[in-house]
Amino acid sequence: YDIVAKSMKSQADHQDKRNYDDFNEFFWSRRCLTFSYSSEERDESWDGKGTGTGERPFVQAFPPIIEGLLAAPKTFLEKRSWLRGILALSRIVEWHIATFFLLLVIAFARELVWGWVYFLQVASGVFWLLNSLHLFWGLLEVWASYPGIKLTGTAVCGSFFTLTARYLILVYQTLYFTWAFSPRQGTHLGISEDATFWFWQYIWLSLLCMIPYLFDSFIQIIPSLSTSLYTSQNVYVQSFLNILFPLSRAYVGKEVHESFQHAAVYMFYWGTLIVWKLFFSYVFEVYSMVLPSLEMVDDYMNYPDQSFARMALLLVLRWSPQFVVYIIDMSIWYAAWQAVAGTTVGFSEHLGDVRSIADIRKNFGQAPENFCKKMLSPDAGSRRGSSASFLGGSSANNIPNSEGASLLGTDPHRLQSYVNRLLDVRIQKWVMFSAAWNEIIDYFRQEDIVSTSESDNLKFSRFDGFSQAIYLPVFQTAGVIDNVLSEIERPLDDLPIVTDETLFRPISDHVTMLTAVSEVWELGSFVFLQMLGSVHNDDFSTIMNTILKWSENGCLTSYVKVESMRAVMNDFVGLINILQKGIGKRKVSTMPRSRTVVKPTSVAPKPVGSRGMMRRAVSATSLSSIETDPKKEDKKSSTTKSREGQPSEVFVDALRDQVRDKLRNLFHAVKGLLKNSDTDSECKDVLDRITFLLSMENGFLWNNAYASDQLDDVSKNVTFKEVLKKIHGLVACHPDDVEPKSKEVRRRLTFFVNSLFMDMPDAPSIHDMFSWNVLTPYYSEPVIYTKGDLEQRTDALGVSTLLYLQTLYRADWNNFLERLGITNEETIWSKKHINETRRWASIRAQTLSRTVNGMMYSEKALRLLANLERLDEETTNDLLGEKFGYIVACQVYGNMKRNQDPKADDIEQLMHQFPHLRVAYIDNIRLNRSGASIFYSVLVKSDGRGSIQEVYRVRLPGNPVIGEGKPENQNGAMIFTRGEFLQTIDMNQEGYFEEALKMRNCLQEFAKREGPLPTTIIGLREHIFTGSVSSLANYMALQETSFVTLGQRVLTKPLCIRLHYGHPDLFDKLFFITRGGISKSSKGINLSEDIFAGYNNAIRGGSVGFKEYVQVGKGRDVGMSQIYKFEAKLSQGAAEQSLSRDVYRLSHRLDFSRLLSYYYGGIGHYFSNVLTILTVYIVVYLMAALAIYDIEKIGERKITPMGTIQMLLGGLGLLQTIPLFATLGVERGWWESFREIVHVFVTGGPFHFMFHIQTKANYMAQTILVGGAKYRATGRGFVTQHTPFDEQFRFFSASHLYLGVELAGGLILVAIFSDAGQYAGRTWSLWLASLSFLVSPFWFNPLTFDWNVVTSDYEMWLRWMRGTSGGPQKSWSMWWTDENNFYSKMPLASKSLFVVKSALFVLLGEGILRSDFMLSDPYLNKPAISVSKVLLFIVVTLVAGWVFTAKERTLPYPVRRTLGMLIFVCLIGGIVTVFIEDTDCIRYTMAAYYFIGAGCQIGLLAGVKTVKHFYLIHDLVCGHIIFIPLFVLGALQLPRHIQTWLLYHNALSSDVVVSDILRYARKTQETGGSEQGNEDLVEQVTELRKLVQKQEQMLASAGFVEGAAPGINSSSEGTSQATSTTSTSTSNASSTVQTNQTNSSSIARPAVEGGRQYNRALSMSGLDIWGNMALGDTGTNSNEQQSGSSGVDTSQQSSSTSQGFSFTQPDTMPPR
Repeated sequence: YDIVAKSMKSQADHQDKRNYDDFNEFFWSRRCLTFSYSSEERDESWDGKGTGTGERPFVQAFPPIIEGLLAAPKTFLEKRSWLRGILALSRIVEWHIATFFLLLVIAFARELVWGWVYFLQVASGVFWLLNSLHLFWGLLEVWASYPGIKLTGTAVCGSFFTLTARYLILVYQTLYFTWAFSPRQGTHLGISEDATFWFWQYIWLSLLCMIPYLFDSFIQIIPSLSTSLYTSQNVYVQSFLNILFPLSRAYVGKEVHESFQHAAVYMFYWGTLIVWKLFFSYVFEVYSMVLPSLEMVDDYMNYPDQSFARMALLLVLRWSPQFVVYIIDMSIWYAAWQAVAGTTVGFSEHLGDVRSIADIRKNFGQAPENFCKKMLSPDAGSRRGSSASFLGGSSANNIPNSEGASLLGTDPHRLQSYVNRLLDVRIQKWVMFSAAWNEIIDYFRQEDIVSTSESDNLKFSRFDGFSQAIYLPVFQTAGVIDNVLSEIERPLDDLPIVTDETLFRPISDHVTMLTAVSEVWELGSFVFLQMLGSVHNDDFSTIMNTILKWSENGCLTSYVKVESMRAVMNDFVGLINILQKGIGKRKVSTMPRSRTVVKPTSVAPKPVGSRGMMRRAVSATSLSSIETDPKKEDKKSSTTKSREGQPSEVFVDALRDQVRDKLRNLFHAVKGLLKNSDTDSECKDVLDRITFLLSMENGFLWNNAYASDQLDDVSKNVTFKEVLKKIHGLVACHPDDVEPKSKEVRRRLTFFVNSLFMDMPDAPSIHDMFSWNVLTPYYSEPVIYTKGDLEQRTDALGVSTLLYLQTLYRADWNNFLERLGITNEETIWSKKHINETRRWASIRAQTLSRTVNGMMYSEKALRLLANLERLDEETTNDLLGEKFGYIVACQVYGNMKRNQDPKADDIEQLMHQFPHLRVAYIDNIRLNRSGASIFYSVLVKSDGRGSIQEVYRVRLPGNPVIGEGKPENQNGAMIFTRGEFLQTIDMNQEGYFEEALKMRNCLQEFAKREGPLPTTIIGLREHIFTGSVSSLANYMALQETSFVTLGQRVLTKPLCIRLHYGHPDLFDKLFFITRGGISKSSKGINLSEDIFAGYNNAIRGGSVGFKEYVQVGKGRDVGMSQIYKFEAKLSQGAAEQSLSRDVYRLSHRLDFSRLLSYYYGGIGHYFSNVLTILTVYIVVYLMAALAIYDIEKIGERKITPMGTIQMLLGGLGLLQTIPLFATLGVERGWWESFREIVHVFVTGGPFHFMFHIQTKANYMAQTILVGGAKYRATGRGFVTQHTPFDEQFRFFSASHLYLGVELAGGLILVAIFSDAGQYAGRTWSLWLASLSFLVSPFWFNPLTFDWNVVTSDYEMWLRWMRGTSGGPQKSWSMWWTDENNFYSKMPLASKSLFVVKSALFVLLGEGILRSDFMLSDPYLNKPAISVSKVLLFIVVTLVAGWVFTAKERTLPYPVRRTLGMLIFVCLIGGIVTVFIEDTDCIRYTMAAYYFIGAGCQIGLLAGVKTVKHFYLIHDLVCGHIIFIPLFVLGALQLPRHIQTWLLYHNALSSDVVVSDILRYARKTQETGGSEQGNEDLVEQVTELRKLVQKQEQMLASAGFVEGAAPGINSSSEGTSQATSTTSTSTSNASSTVQTNQTNSSSIARPAVEGGRQYNRALSMSGLDIWGNMALGDTGTNSNEQQSGSSGVDTSQQSSSTSQGFSFTQPDTMPPR
């Protein structure tokens, strides 16, 4: 441990220190066998006794392993250079160079009309090129191994032989190829032959060195051959490989192949892509440059004054951007092919089949079948198993029933056998599916993403004792009865004869319609029987049974006018509506009103017919719950008897009267339906009974007391209320009204239902399923938000975290209040509710509690599945501990406990909440004062009694965190996992209950073997849940969604090269713990530790799957600086990967097609970003240099603009959106996808993506050249505040702002000097890049264009620029020193690149100096004032300024201000005068800018401190270049409204005053309802109302909003989010303002505008403070506002309300 720790803690670069891999690979060598696996010293006093043989024991026969590790050499040199990455990816570089050469030959052959023989001769030069490249790679291998790698003699000899042979062949190839183009016969090497002879000599020699290439090409087609070679036991084969293929000596990389079937698919993918790429590149990148090149060579050959060197340099310069773009453009086409392949695979896997609630309705009938088939084992629902019942769920509709209990008893065995007898297999599937579905909805309700009413509408219903086991959810059946009526009312002209069968066929064929009719019949019968009571029992039952008999006999149409059924249904719906509104609010009388009670009689059941179109739905059991308790009946009878003889009381019962009116209408409508009532006896009987019902004096319709008592009885009957609610949703609700409003609920439900139709392995039984553990590394992020965290205000707006969450998740907050029954929001911090409040906020942020809460759903899911599979409780509990476990690796939990950090208490609270949760941490115990400590890896759990119990304590050799930290934290907890598989979940992720149900199916994927290698990693789909916060968060979510879904899908199928790109992948734990673990942890090189698990898996013979029928939530960064740091971290990780042994070995072992897939699907993305920025550099400076030196023209020919490069650069960004478009198209539909892409473009998305191209390029290049890669904690919080300009400047100047200014300067030079024309067409994409670097940090920064903010930022920035102390945050000087100290530490090779840039600056400066730009003629334009005098005046002014600066503190303020302004004016005036009098000075200044820039760059590399002053001036100029547009835009004011509207368009509704509303809502919350605070609020809201309308009008007039009214409506939605805070804080407070009831109600009446109804919130004074703002001017007088806010009685002024609302300021302010 000491050896490893010392090496790992070294500050040296990778190549100068050993890392974990070096120590590990020491044990791959034979030398490790010469040491003892012991740290003990050899016992020199051993006497030779004890073994019986006289020999030493084996352990002591060798030196200890310490000696071996001390002397162990590095096994791979991670040299910090671009060459390291180029060497790893040498085959890709080689392919690009060779194909570019061949395209060149084809293009020139076409232009020059070569014959095919000559063409083949020239094309054969590719052999010489390939041999040269191979020799170059061999030399790079030597460079990469020296010094430090101890090679074996075989390796050295093999390398020497290969290099020598290649070199000799290259020499002769060069000679032969040169002689092959000799114009006449000559004598060479003593042989006199013609050119053809030497050409064939060249061909034979080339074929000799091409044999390895041909052999390798054959292996690429059949990848399994390479594995056969590498694993061959043949001595000759291994010897050959040892000599020619050094990589074969490594212990890893033996099995890295795919089956031929898979290989054929991905080779077809790359074959088509390459053909298209070569065609496109030939037309647009190669052939377009042939003619200019020929013209240049033609001029050189025909004009004597032309220089060969100049001609060759110009050719190289003009071809260089073409070649770089040739390398880049493959990534563009990869994106397009990826989109097509991803879409095809997505559709084939049934992704996106269910996209909406309507799709759920359409597929709901098939869902139970698929659920039971795929997600339940064959034992589920069978008659085997224990006594657990799958009906015993947690449904809210489980109402106790005495009849059921009396029939079945309390024995669950009898209940189960009864259910099994009663239900067929299909109904069992529906019952089991309903249990799971209801559980899912219940957890939705616990998470507060649905309201109680939405939950009821989404859940299956069950009423004990009714004929059906379950009843469909309301959302499924709402509106179906209307469809049934439409079917019945359809024209019947096409039917030859109308019968029940022909009329009802569409209904009977539609399962949902048939079910809905059946439910209405049964539940409606129950409602009528309960409500009408025993007096009408016989009559009503006879009527219903008669109609049912007609239906069963198929003759309903003969007796009933079914086409007129809608009138009856309308009356029925009216009745149900009245009951639904009144029953819940009814106040029940304590004493029965009627004098006599008729004992209820039961109705005998009638057999249910099967022939009819409608199922019998009424039964004896459906009436069971109306039977009353005999004891209660006796009491009721005695009470009634005691009241006999008393006169009946006259009383008012509005509900009774309304119900009776509707009943009469309903019965009369039913009478009107009957046919043949005069001739048919049955029909006449029904008519008579209805007439009798309507006329019974002691019945419901005429006996007031009886009717009221019946309504009292049903209002106390819980079953009746549940049935009523169900039937109300069934007949009286529109489908849109019962759908969940939450997008999150819709998304999760649609995905869950969609996944049921996707291909997944069948579930084994709980006993037989694989076991798995979840592991989450945690450091010190938030666990559960405390009250202080939630009330803390961290931004300029003063918005607390809780208020921000309430505003962002307004509906969820209301659901939360409803669930807890909170009416006064001030009680959320009471002891009763504080924990729930903290939990509600925490599971909406990126906290540990959100992650734990989500992942522990797996335990609940297994419990539900066990219940459905009928395992008893004891067995279930035993299996849960065996099959699932969750370990949180809280690295510093021990320190938190010692420091009494409240996070430790929160972690313990989670352990108590989830008993199966375990926490692993690293504990250190100090031994003495010197600091020596013992380290342990400890596992703890809750003991179930409120305490924490230690389970294991494993002693460690020292502090395990000596590398990156996070991977070591994971590895430390790995020993405590007990499952066969391991799922790694990050701190920013969450799980869902419905997805946890599918985990055992997912684990079965490991049992499948789709290729020759075992499946060792299963990747899961991720949903980014932070996309709703702002436009920036939305871009990040969309980008990540595309990568983690379509990108991973294509890498898996068809490309077969998905690695491990992070969590939430599942690992085959047994495979990984025997092959190096799930994450490498060497400092720096393993910065992106996740990806190395994938590398390790690939080169050690594992394969990776990716399944999209399970999803896990994931949070992403939401602020500009957070995203910047995240992208920087990934880029630095990619740079470190390119130096690593893993990338080198994997790249050399993959077949070429998979190598291309790996490169363009992974690390190549970052290389492409670097090359893109390099291309922009080259193109800008090439255009500028050609223009300045006037060599844009070739001779005197017409200039041909280089437009294709601009088109390609622009297309790079545009085509990169294709995968995103395809991703969204598959899952949301193509129109929604198109709208989202348009929205991204409108809100500035291209700026964001181009900005981060430079972020990635900058940090990758910086890391490779300098190093310094480190883990960057990006933060998980919310970002709403404005970031000051000085902070933005510190963040982005070095990486973006300098480059943006530099490119803009180069493009201005092109505009000045170029004669080529078409300037806009040639430079638009380059200007776009420059502007994106300069504009993005400020466009995506809230309130940037607010005038007050701009002026404040400017003052702070100037103060920072002048600062001299206080650290980088307070001083430009200290920041500059800290930012640029790495230049002097750079290796010489890295510095050379900056020297090239300095030479370029000198070249431009010299060209500007020599040009005739602003050239003045002293004879024609004689200056009025001598320039020398003006320069002298400027020097004097500067000296005066220097003196003034030194003495200004001693001068009075007026004198100081006057002198300062005077010196400034003199200085500016002098400079302007110089430029006017001598225009040469302008050219000199431009040249000096580049000369000074070159000098400063060299000075920076040399460590010269003087250059700092020049950089200060440069930064001042750059800052003002940015500030001038900001001042202009701030003064215009409209841009700030547009910016805020676009920036938060998708966050807090379509609101343009987000910040203002949050600010005022915060003030409302602060006032707590006090009188003065409320007066302030009214005044502030009046001002806010002005601001909203003004902004809406401005946006409407500018064309950004369609009209004022829609804008105002949208504003009302946003403001309503903050309104509830206002109304709540003021509703319960005392007030001195008295308002009469009439006035209050008139103000508070709802108004309808735009089809929506808004309820107004009243302030303490009774004034409608938000309603008018939401609705526009609605006739409220400003005087009314004044009087209300000042405490005057407004009742007298209610009649004097004017028609308009005046926004004038009052003459006198109200008293405060």
